[in-house]
Order: sequence, then C-alpha cells, then structure tokens
Amino acid sequence: MARFDLPESQLRTYRPDVPEPPGFDSFWRETLADARAQATGIRRTPATAPLDLVTVEDVLFPGFAGDRVRAWLVLPSGAPEPLPAVVEFVGYGRGRGLPHERLHWPAAGFAQLIVDTRGQGSTSGTGGQTADPHGAGPATAGFLTRGIENPFDYYYRRVFTDAVRAVDALREVPEVDPSRIAVTGNSQGGAIAIAAAGLSEGLVGALPNVPILCDLPRVIGLTDADPHAELTRYLAVHRDATERVFDTLSYFDGVAFARRATAPALFGAALMDTIAPPSGVFAAANQWGAGAETITYAWNGHEAGEGAHWVHQAEWLRARVRQLAAASVAAR
Repeated sequence: MARFDLPESQLRTYRPDVPEPPGFDSFWRETLADARAQATGIRRTPATAPLDLVTVEDVLFPGFAGDRVRAWLVLPSGAPEPLPAVVEFVGYGRGRGLPHERLHWPAAGFAQLIVDTRGQGSTSGTGGQTADPHGAGPATAGFLTRGIENPFDYYYRRVFTDAVRAVDALREVPEVDPSRIAVTGNSQGGAIAIAAAGLSEGLVGALPNVPILCDLPRVIGLTDADPHAELTRYLAVHRDATERVFDTLSYFDGVAFARRATAPALFGAALMDTIAPPSGVFAAANQWGAGAETITYAWNGHEAGEGAHWVHQAEWLRARVRQLAAASVAAR
C-alpha cells in the first residue's frame, strides 16, 4: 500500500464537477413515493440475546416495493426517553449480524437501528436475513453491476430506498425522538448513509466513514480494488456500455446526495485507502449541503480510524444532540 491519490492540501479543496442527470430529483421523488405507497408500519418482536443492559428487538419494516427489510432495534435500558437515535448501515457483503456485535451507540445512550442490506450478508461477518427479490440483466460477481445499464433496475435504487424507509420506520418508534436521528456507516454503509441523508429531511447529523460510491467518474479505474473494480471488469467485457453505465451511476453518486443534505456531517477518510479513495470521500464532504468536517488518517487504508474514529463520532453527535435540545428549550 502506498500513497496514490491527491495530497491532503488539495483534497481539502477538491470539488469536482460530478455530473448529475437532469431527472435526478424526480427519479428519487417518484421512487420514494412509490415505496411509501406500498406499505406502512413496522413489526417489532422481542429478540433473545444474553444482554441485561439493553433491550433488543427484531424489526421488520417495508422498504423498496414494500419488501420486508430486517433490522435490530437496540435500546439502552434505563435511559431517559425519548432517545436520540442512530441508524447504522453495514459494510459491503455484510448483514446486520448479531445484536451484541454493535453495542457502542446504546452504551452511549442512543437507540440504534442496525439495518440489513438486502441480498447481502453471506460474504463476511455473522450474516443477514433480508432477500432481494428483484434482478435484471447480466452482472459481474458482486453487487455494483446488478441492473447497471438502467437506473430503474439498478441494485442500489432498492438499497438506498430501504435506507430512507429505515429512517421513516425509526421515526415511528415511540421511545425515539424523531427530531434527533442520525445516520452512519462504514464503506458501503457510509455510501448508504450519504444517500439517506440526501433523501431524508430532519436528521440531526450524518456520520459517513470511508464511503464508497463517491465521485465515480474518477474513482472507477483509479485503483484495482473491489468493489469499484467490479465495474471495470464489467466494462472490459461490455465495451459498448460505458455511456449507459455512467448514466446509471450518475443517479447514485454520493456527491449528488451530498449536495442535497440538510443536516451537518462528520466524515472519516484514510489517505492510503484504495477501496474508498480519499478524493472520492472529499468530493462528497466538500460539497455537503449543510456543511461537513472530515477527519483524516494519514497512514491508514480502508480500516481508517476504527475504534478511535468512533470516539470522534460520539463526541460530535453528542454535541449536536445537546445543541438541538438547548435550542428547543430556548424556543419554548
């Protein structure tokens, strides 16, 4: 692993003109309206887990096309309600896993919704349980090229819609303060969090860490690391599909969602990360609609700051939550 991207001094001001299709907003407005018209309500079932200081529930909520998406709802026992909350999206190939694996946010006093990624959960970790009953066209191994030649068929149209519906679902939980919900995730989870932030109103913050799927015209082909390399392998075979592929991707680039974000963000970027190149991360952070801070890890790859970065996230989000609570009291 070696330095390969722009120096940090240039990354801090890097604002590429990533193209957007003219129908971007109507595409997502209609996609979300269709999803919200399909089904409403969530199902909460107590989960069996050897945990005494938190309450765990197995949640089903309606996502894209009304498909049922699974998540863990973890609530800290004894914390004053309504609770601030975090919706967490998981990394590439992972599922929601087991509820005891992610207790840091409940330990800090937040409710947490840990969301499955449809069709994933069989590559690493302890699994997922949400199917993806849709599919279209040829694809390389992995998820980034599923339905890649039509934005209506593209896999991440379903995933990003599920993310917005996860925020909708958490707002229905009476133990949660709907005005104090944040979104977070690492890698693929960071990309999903960016989309959720760009498509959801009223969030308190966003915490994307080393997100993929940002500034795609640059990062595709910049390194040979997966998952972006799935797209280069696809184009190496489908040589006449470049225009169609990049047209589809323009509806899903994190920079476009970042421009529409209405809550502030804290990003994490690793300067030796070949999976989520830092120029892609900064392209989104520097165009974040509500302002973003970016913490860098100069000597790290895709692991970035790991547990050290979560401390920054928790401190940042606690400050945001307290600021919002103080403003609410002052307004009364």
